[in-house]
Amino acid sequence: MARQSTGLPTDGELRILQVLWSRGPSSVREVHEALAERQETGYTTVLKLMQIMTEKGTIRVDRSVRPQVYRTVEPRNRTQRRLVKHLLDRAFSGSPGNLVLQALSTKSATPEERRQIRELLDRLEEESA
Repeated sequence: MARQSTGLPTDGELRILQVLWSRGPSSVREVHEALAERQETGYTTVLKLMQIMTEKGTIRVDRSVRPQVYRTVEPRNRTQRRLVKHLLDRAFSGSPGNLVLQALSTKSATPEERRQIRELLDRLEEESA
């Protein structure tokens, strides 16, 4: 059975995006070095993935400089929202409450994250009143 494309980044693509979001525009070598710090990965694998991501429109390449540098097309929060929406629809029947409850029961939020959650809940309450 053929895998249906969701338009979402694969796990490998997401790791590359995370490097680009944290470092900013980077060469393939810089991305490879950052990824290799966490797990063994081949340079040509990273290069091929970044070429595929360029074709898909996920990242852009600046060929006017040497070495060429790559940058993300979407900001981190937009990609994260698309991933959460996909997970929400697939695993939680569209229920944001169930998603949040599962997320918070799986891993503790930091005090700063809890403050931000409270602020968001307060704002949502005010908007619905």
